[in-house]
Amino acid sequence: MTPLRLSRLHPLFYHLRVSQKRLGRMLSDRASNVCFAREQKTSSLSFTCKKHQSLLRRKLGSSDPQLQENKIVNLRIAIPSIDGLLIKPGETFSFWNRVGKTTKKKGYVEGLLLSQGEVRTGVGGGLCQLANLLFWMALHSPLAIAERHHHQFDPFPDEQRVLPFGSGASVFYNYVDLRLYNPTEQTFQLRVWLTDTHLKGAIYTDREWPLSYHLEERNHQFIRREDKNYRRNEIWRLVIDKKTGNRTSEELAIRNFSEVKYALDEVPPRIPGCSI
Repeated sequence: MTPLRLSRLHPLFYHLRVSQKRLGRMLSDRASNVCFAREQKTSSLSFTCKKHQSLLRRKLGSSDPQLQENKIVNLRIAIPSIDGLLIKPGETFSFWNRVGKTTKKKGYVEGLLLSQGEVRTGVGGGLCQLANLLFWMALHSPLAIAERHHHQFDPFPDEQRVLPFGSGASVFYNYVDLRLYNPTEQTFQLRVWLTDTHLKGAIYTDREWPLSYHLEERNHQFIRREDKNYRRNEIWRLVIDKKTGNRTSEELAIRNFSEVKYALDEVPPRIPGCSI
């Protein structure tokens, strides 16, 4: 039998552990030589690396639709801290370094959170959609993924999902972060904004980048182990030379294995080998 963590025995232990991890991240950032991206520019740089959008309102199991509206409120508060951010050579983008702690005082409201293996609600919930968008766009750029966490479980069927399973990023202040490092000699810029129906984003750069990137899902399957259902897949990144159109390399970008929290008879038909 797997021993229970203290954080699962009582809420007090959980909150103490969270505080410990947050303090540890704060101290490690202060002691490190990481140069965080800070400068924002209102106008976009000249060349586009990637654009993407995601629906603001989706049916997520039996969750309260009002939480989708609350998520939009939270996104509207967080976006100005990221939109226009320049990631210069040698700099690192940190989601939480830019957004900061989500509190009621700042106007954040209750939204959906995925925590401790369950779907919960919490102040600032829903910001994973912003992290998902940024991570997906970064995979289509030369920005290096310095830190990324994936959800340990799959909470909802693929209702209106357009990206491969497991292509998102989990964030939880401040130690579950999304960090992107710029290893190149040119500057990149993050742009994010809202419309009535979508969260939209783009990555721009100051000079034409010679490569493009294509993401391909492989080896997707549902499996059953010890009376539980799991889902796994791989997401590969193909690097294309823009001049010739030739594939220069490919790499395994993400390998996912997560417990499925819904009945498999709820799974809608999907097209195998999804690639975007």
